[in-house]
Amino acid sequence: MMMHRTPPIYRLTFCAVAVAALGACSQPEEPADPRDSDVFWGMGTGAEWRHEFPRFHPIVKEAGVDWSRGFAEWKTIQPEPGVWDWEFTDRLIESLRENDLRNVVSWAYFANFASADGGTRNGPIKDMQLWRDFVRATVERYHDDIKYWHVWNEFNGGFYSGEDRPQEYADLLVEAHAIAKEIDPTLQVGINTASTDVGFIHEVIQDGGAGKFDFISVHPYENLAALKYGDQMGYLTVVDSIREMLEANGEDPDTPIWITEIGAQTPVEPDAEADRYQAEILAKAYLLAAVQGFDRVLWFEIRGPTYGKDTDYGVLREDWTERPSLDAFRTMVKLLGPTPDYQGWLDLERDGHGFRFDGPEGPVVAAWVAPNREDGAVSFDQDVEVVSLLGEPRTLPAGETLSLGDEPVYLLGLPEGLLATAQANQDQPFPWDGDYADAEEIRIALGGEPQGEGIRKIYLRTDHEGRTEPATVNGTDALKVVSSDKDNNFAYFRANKDYVGLGDNELDITVVARRADSGQPAKMAITYETSEGYQDFKEGGESWEIPAGDGWQEHTWSVDGAYFANKWGWNLGLINQGEPGFLIKEVRIKKRD
Repeated sequence: MMMHRTPPIYRLTFCAVAVAALGACSQPEEPADPRDSDVFWGMGTGAEWRHEFPRFHPIVKEAGVDWSRGFAEWKTIQPEPGVWDWEFTDRLIESLRENDLRNVVSWAYFANFASADGGTRNGPIKDMQLWRDFVRATVERYHDDIKYWHVWNEFNGGFYSGEDRPQEYADLLVEAHAIAKEIDPTLQVGINTASTDVGFIHEVIQDGGAGKFDFISVHPYENLAALKYGDQMGYLTVVDSIREMLEANGEDPDTPIWITEIGAQTPVEPDAEADRYQAEILAKAYLLAAVQGFDRVLWFEIRGPTYGKDTDYGVLREDWTERPSLDAFRTMVKLLGPTPDYQGWLDLERDGHGFRFDGPEGPVVAAWVAPNREDGAVSFDQDVEVVSLLGEPRTLPAGETLSLGDEPVYLLGLPEGLLATAQANQDQPFPWDGDYADAEEIRIALGGEPQGEGIRKIYLRTDHEGRTEPATVNGTDALKVVSSDKDNNFAYFRANKDYVGLGDNELDITVVARRADSGQPAKMAITYETSEGYQDFKEGGESWEIPAGDGWQEHTWSVDGAYFANKWGWNLGLINQGEPGFLIKEVRIKKRD
């Protein structure tokens, strides 16, 4: 899997060629676009603390950040028709220049006078000319400093409501793209989505957005959250899913793909264990993004707190003290360089695995315990340098065992044979999700540790852990439903991408279950992913009333239009329609065609 590359920082001019050939030329080398760079590393900020940019820009630049995301909302720039206030954005741009940072801008949200209800996030827009005027004004003022602009922030999520979201987004995209290219053809205009909403992008393209974007940016928080519970492969398939969708729609599959928001919360007050986990998940967010071919990644966010609940996403606390996550970031940048050069993967002995990068000082392997394994250990026949998550180096003597856990460590000076093996694996499929492309069906047996053959039970947050509990009935392992979450789901599943993925799939979804008490009714329904979102989300569609009796019962839902793109980290949810009162033993998925 190759990482898409942007053009190099400097372009050779005729004069540069002449220097090489003749040894003399008075003309200097032509600089590349100063608004752009091929540096991978970025961080963004939310509205709460964006005014603090004079203080945090130098901090993140020193740490290795090259890309920022932050701008003013439309209502701030244009509080009323004909009135423009550029004070904040002018100061922001000046600070970006001073700190040699590049910026990606979201055109968002509505000005109050442009929205459907006088707010900022309800559409459709009253008059498209208002949007045109806003886009034109911002581009004319800042195109010399900003090359990358994307339409809205999470239009498909909670930041917009309208009558037809894909169509209304496509309309805004088409207008913005035309105006930006008219003013400056070099500008790059992007599509942005909450989560990994491949289906939404597909719908936008179908509704008129084809050929009207230069890059895509996603916010795969849920896919990252599932890493805590071992679902690394769900995160590692994001880029492939987007490129598959682009190709199916006749778009360039090599379109640059960015993460402009991703993060993990930790307590506002220092908490050694939680802060260390944030550092771990930050490192994996960037490392696995580089592995699968994202072009840029911007962590959210630079400084907390935000959103309450005594937690925040910042690498800096409100009091400006640094969290371990910032040291984890510095360590990555130092070892991997400005643009991580992914060179392949390794299965290491005793349940470890790693990813090879060619860094400024030579090959580096980021290693941790392999998915779904408890712990791992490795040893080598020569001395190896080990650098911890937070940058502490030590030498691992030849033959001595290194215990691997969930935290990434960096291995330098590995034997040439291992490095060559990693390179040979670069274009090979990752082995940690199994090969089910030609399977007749996929299944998961539940109870105890769920045993999946092409289906994985998904947890996204701590409260999901307590929705079910293992049970044994007459010697048969099962899963007893204890409660449901706020969306009525008690269990989430992800199907193997190679078995069922994008497209309008026709599936038979079978559940094997029984009542917990034969005298008490029990009802179940399903929700599943389509290109237009999760079908029958929260309520469920066709209900199955589990028959009375002590035996295991089986029910099959035949569904159409299943578009398994892993938007929220899962494809299939089981919904409890009533009081908890049943156990489930097995889930199976079979393609009808």
